[in-house]
Amino acid sequence: MKYFTILILLAAFTACQPKKEGPIYQSDAFTLYPDKVVQGDNEAVVHSPTHLASNYKSPASEHYSRLITFKFSLNEKDNELPPGKDHWIVIGEEHESPVIQFGELPEGAPDVPETFLPVNYEYTFRVDMSSVLKQFEEKGYYEAYDGSRVAKADFKGFYIAGGSEPLTWDFVNLDSRGLKLEGPDKNNIYELTLKLNPYNPEDYQDKEWTLTADVSGRPQYRSDQPIVDALFNLSLEEAILNIEADSTFRTGAKWGGVWTRDISYSIFLAFAYHEPGVAKISLMKKVKRGRIIQDTGSGGAWPVSSDRTTWALAAWEIFKVTGDMDWLQSAYTIIKNTLEDDYKVLSSPQTGMYRGESSFLDWREQTYPKWMSNMDIYVSENLGTNVVHYQAHLILAEMAKILGQPSEEYTLRAEAIKKGINDYLWMGEKGYYGQYLYGRQNLNLSPRFEALGEALAILFDVADTGQAQSIIEKSPVTDFGVTCIYPQIPGIPPYHNDGIWPFVQAYWNLAAAKAGNEKVLNHGLAAIYRAGGLFLTNYENFVAGTGDFQGTEINSNRMLWSMAGNLAMVHRVFMGMSFETNGIRFSPVIPSSYPGKKSLTNFRYRNALLDIEVEGFGNQIKSITMDGEPLKDAFLSAGVSGKHSVRIVMNNEAFDQSGIHLVDNHFSLPNPQLIRQGNNLKWEPVAGAVGYRVYKNGEQLDQTLATEVAIVAGEVAEYKVSALDDRGYESFTSEPILIYPDAAVRIIELEQFAEASGLPYSNYSGNGFVEISTTKNRLIECTVSVEKSGFYSLDVHYSNGNGPWNTDNKCAIRSLTANDKYYGVLVLPQRGKDEWSDWGFSNSHKVQLRAGRNTIRISFDDWDNNMNVDVNAAMLDYLRLIKLNE
Repeated sequence: MKYFTILILLAAFTACQPKKEGPIYQSDAFTLYPDKVVQGDNEAVVHSPTHLASNYKSPASEHYSRLITFKFSLNEKDNELPPGKDHWIVIGEEHESPVIQFGELPEGAPDVPETFLPVNYEYTFRVDMSSVLKQFEEKGYYEAYDGSRVAKADFKGFYIAGGSEPLTWDFVNLDSRGLKLEGPDKNNIYELTLKLNPYNPEDYQDKEWTLTADVSGRPQYRSDQPIVDALFNLSLEEAILNIEADSTFRTGAKWGGVWTRDISYSIFLAFAYHEPGVAKISLMKKVKRGRIIQDTGSGGAWPVSSDRTTWALAAWEIFKVTGDMDWLQSAYTIIKNTLEDDYKVLSSPQTGMYRGESSFLDWREQTYPKWMSNMDIYVSENLGTNVVHYQAHLILAEMAKILGQPSEEYTLRAEAIKKGINDYLWMGEKGYYGQYLYGRQNLNLSPRFEALGEALAILFDVADTGQAQSIIEKSPVTDFGVTCIYPQIPGIPPYHNDGIWPFVQAYWNLAAAKAGNEKVLNHGLAAIYRAGGLFLTNYENFVAGTGDFQGTEINSNRMLWSMAGNLAMVHRVFMGMSFETNGIRFSPVIPSSYPGKKSLTNFRYRNALLDIEVEGFGNQIKSITMDGEPLKDAFLSAGVSGKHSVRIVMNNEAFDQSGIHLVDNHFSLPNPQLIRQGNNLKWEPVAGAVGYRVYKNGEQLDQTLATEVAIVAGEVAEYKVSALDDRGYESFTSEPILIYPDAAVRIIELEQFAEASGLPYSNYSGNGFVEISTTKNRLIECTVSVEKSGFYSLDVHYSNGNGPWNTDNKCAIRSLTANDKYYGVLVLPQRGKDEWSDWGFSNSHKVQLRAGRNTIRISFDDWDNNMNVDVNAAMLDYLRLIKLNE
């Protein structure tokens, strides 16, 4: 009896002890518990739903290499050395470099010590620029290794770029980052002193977050996972802090103003239902001329960047949440105007897809090979951007039906885009889509994975059910989350490349939930909660390899779309809320590691105030009631009003049958550099390559171990080469080389057909060039005679000094017709602020000409208005025609 009593007492004592919670997610990289995050010595602890503490210390300064790689630059351009060729120094105890000769590589290979550079280490870089200054004096310009020229009159300064902070490979922002060289001295020596391995002790202190904002009017969330509750409240507070005095959302703590894609992706995730009024005002800030504004960007924004149609996703989500018919009418008109312009300017008759930069991945070399100009980016056809265009057309069709307007045309255009995506971008052997078609005259597929595009393809049903499940199961994900692209690009610092973005992770998680993959969803939720917990804010991005917010090119705390992603995990995943035009459909998706009860109270929906409770886990509902009565089809009608309680009980069954493709953070090889030598194309061996793929006119011609390929004399063809590593990953291709006989080319000097400009620019062909603007030479009509009928490649040699390579909104656009047939637009992106003597080629068109006289028109039409509207100007040097093979 005594023994039995002791057992009872022991059992009672054990029951009274605090229950030790097992981990929600555990890996070699970090562990997520219900009430804390642990990553090595770093730990974040939840004290209450309104109080978090973290001792996170960035490792960025601890392993700062003594090897510094760098290049010099004229006018903030990558024009000193070929890609993959850099200067290097290994810093010992000295604080000054030897004098480096511009354009000359160091000999030998670096011997890097095992020790690291101390913090805040002052170092002076010195370079002799005599060779450049001599060319300026003798020729009036400097000619770079690739034949590009910088006119003496356009010269702004010498700069240094590199991969060790505060150096950056972001050439177009060298000046704003204080990387302009000072000088010269009497020997033409320029120099710059920098503080390497910058370190601020204040960034390495323990931190705490305590809720101070009044969130009582917002939805309230409670669960058996305190880390989720606290980060939900932190995100609510940060959202309130991001509302400006004019009732718009700022983009981040460091980024003021409203940006089209940022606000749109954020509204879709969370703010259509959290802050519909602020969301509407913010969207209307991004409208001009009754059309959606493409933010400043590559080459002067639209049409190089072309994802402004993300606005449609947000506008439609607001309507579904609010049912506001006035909003619907306004949004319909704006989207219709925008899509009509996009159809004329962006659509590809070859593929059915739309051209333009990757959605949100808008930093050129971060996701494109360095050889691609802004013109090349316009020509590319990207996965994510095309999924957005597809969905925007479907949205417009649905809006039209509600408003009693014609809709079939938009549905047909949407289906053409969807067909193009699946015909040209799907990679059956990999089980997911490639990132884009790219090239110049001829396009081929880049087989890199692109996370946002893949997720959007699932969410908007571009991918069918089987494709969706394959994408989620077979796509590569890394320890700290899903990277923007995979594999990473070598030699490019973390940002979009080698980076993880919480808002992208959120879309990926939504796609994993829809595809029913518990393992991938659990991994993705942990990726979001790890970062939020340790950093105590919603950062814009972090380094893929380390999970650290330090070390990316730029970053901001309190980032709008990151906090939207955090909030969406509660509303769209755990609560399973999906808004339709006539109500809310519930379909919670809860991994088994998030068991127990979850409640979302004080949720306002139209004329109703809802308290929602979900119990259990799984992705199938066992029962759902509203106010104790069964809720048919798990659907709550938009007509409901007053206060109601919705209770959902899950089936408590795991949905972990599908796998996860967890990989290390791999980098591809650099792309080869292709040159022509007689009737052969050659390239230097790429270290680590096990083979090369040769492309001709966009199609694979050969896979070889050789480093040269013979060409056929007399034909017109475009060649590219890529390198393969031992894991089967393919590098970007080399820059295309267009091979043609001299007899196939015609140069038509445009000053023969319009008055030559008197502006004092240089490096042009013939006897001058023609100025075009919104008022000058709105129509240039050329009469061209050819001996043979057939197809010709047509492009324009131009300059545009209205803005820098990377930003602003003054990309020039003109329509092209040949013999009264419209072929599309000639896109003339900015090539450098005030650099009017920097000439390059527009995109090309394949036009059909007849033997004898032909009429070619370059005109300014209504759809050619750029985002600036007032300034849409360029200098046109000549037309180039190349007779294509029969």
